Amino acid sequence: MNIDNLDIVKQLIAEKENGQVEFKETTGQLERGMETLCAFLNSEGGTVLFGVTDKGKIIGQEVSDKTKRDIAEAIRRFEPFATLEVSYISIQNTDKSVIALSADSQRYMRPFSYKGRAYLRLESVTSSMPQDVYNQLLMQRGGKYAWEAMTNPDIKVTDLDEHAIMGAVRGGIRCGRLPEATIREDLPTILEKFNLLHDGKLNNASAVLFGRDFYFYPQCLLRLARFKGTTKDEFIDNQRTTGNIYTLLDTAMSFFFKHLSLSGKVEGLYREEELEIPYKALRECCTNALCHRSYHRPGSSVGIAIYDDRVEIENSGTFPPDITMEKLLSGHNSEPQNLIIANVLYKSEVLESWGRGIGLMMSECRKAGLPEPEYRIWADSVTLIFKCEVTNRPSTDQAPTKYRPSTDQVLALVKILNERELSVKEIMEALELNHRPTFRTNYLHPALNEGYVIPLYPEQPSHPKQKYRLTEKGLELLKQQ
Repeated sequence: MNIDNLDIVKQLIAEKENGQVEFKETTGQLERGMETLCAFLNSEGGTVLFGVTDKGKIIGQEVSDKTKRDIAEAIRRFEPFATLEVSYISIQNTDKSVIALSADSQRYMRPFSYKGRAYLRLESVTSSMPQDVYNQLLMQRGGKYAWEAMTNPDIKVTDLDEHAIMGAVRGGIRCGRLPEATIREDLPTILEKFNLLHDGKLNNASAVLFGRDFYFYPQCLLRLARFKGTTKDEFIDNQRTTGNIYTLLDTAMSFFFKHLSLSGKVEGLYREEELEIPYKALRECCTNALCHRSYHRPGSSVGIAIYDDRVEIENSGTFPPDITMEKLLSGHNSEPQNLIIANVLYKSEVLESWGRGIGLMMSECRKAGLPEPEYRIWADSVTLIFKCEVTNRPSTDQAPTKYRPSTDQVLALVKILNERELSVKEIMEALELNHRPTFRTNYLHPALNEGYVIPLYPEQPSHPKQKYRLTEKGLELLKQQ
């Protein structure tokens, strides 16, 4: 804030001391003033006026070279470096001035400390910042202080899912975002290139992306519910599962196939089935929820709730203060909360592009003749709501602990796929089948609906390179045989 005349000073005084303005009689109170300025830096900015009494009377003070040196020296004691505006406003017919020290919001640099201590402002009171608040702001600053970048000496490369890592590599090679030579590199080298391994130590992002054991990461949790009707009064299906992002995304999409109705459309010679809410929109929403959520809170999670008339996807965390709904809907420069995680998901083709996800979801719903999804923003979470027509879907029993396919045909398909990616033609040849409609009705569609199988290009059913692979649920079924 540029304060270059007494009129602006008087306007600030008229607001009285508050969460963004403080008065000090002289720079003899410089230390206290700088503590308050530190508190302003840790919130939305503010101004400290020297030469103004507690009651708002302008008295000014003499400004010497020593005064300016003292102020400059005090500013250098902020950590990290703070951008401040220092103004000396002369009082007419006197040799005195009002000194204004102003700080704009610099939230990406928070927390700030002065002489090694951080401060908060509550109304007109400046106080020391609690340690837990400081730690939270430090993680939000990002870079080496971000939660995802913090190393965990208790996890080793052998604790990660090699199958998931190589699956990410194959996805990156397939879309051209990783060089083909990556597939021949060893795991530590791949993890280093993903910024998951530094000096032989794995960071939290590695566990979120590729972990297998989540005892120390309870926040890697997905809650899934199918409710009867349009309220939460009665469950049809209720599940909780932990896993890495790739596993949770597979689980989420399988849950949609299990509980959302399929609608058919003719593509070429064949009838293709699509979910009543566009698959691509649901997948984009789930990907964003898992990628951009707050992971530093152990009790946080992502929740999916399916009702007869809507799907709600809840994500822990919220949007940055400067990202309004208007910016979200009009397109914006993406600022991922978890940059390391987002980068790996992008390179492995899970995250298509940054800053365009909301537009894509809106477009997919419009093309399907559905209302655009709605956002509900709370203090510590965001919920996205996809609306659809009320349907009387058949009740589905809760998933048993041991996976049991509905038919022998589904089990046969699972065994054929194993850990391979095969086309319809390749699967039919392996099963010695010739009649495609029978294959789709008795084998493929039940396997998709039960969450054992997922297509490589789900948003493009007729993709010329379309193949199918087992989900984590399908791999688990295979292990049980």
